[in-house]
Amino acid sequence: MAEFKELNKSAIGARIRKRRELLGLSREELAEQLGVTAKFIGDIEYGEKGVSMKNLYRLKQILGVGADFLLEGAEDGISEEKEIKILQENIMGSLSVCSARQLGVMEQIARLYVEGIVLDEPLE
Repeated sequence: MAEFKELNKSAIGARIRKRRELLGLSREELAEQLGVTAKFIGDIEYGEKGVSMKNLYRLKQILGVGADFLLEGAEDGISEEKEIKILQENIMGSLSVCSARQLGVMEQIARLYVEGIVLDEPLE
């Protein structure tokens, strides 16, 4: 006889939150796409509410992952290469509205971060 595995609502919610943030979606944006409130999304993300089969199906479509990733954390959710590409696109989108001065500061911050230098004072 098959064994029934109880699902961990907190872990499912954490995976939903991580994926939503990776995609650069706010709770409000995800809620609108799913047809629920932002509070409901927050309740799911913090394990206070479960996810119905209908919402699970929609979430996997919106978030671009398999149901097994959301339910069990299966590694096929997103590859590191794809995650890097999404993050790069999000960064480029954010930078597209910056002034030349702001871009210069961001470049300095990125270089310092890559070099492992801790900032004690704000950059000007």
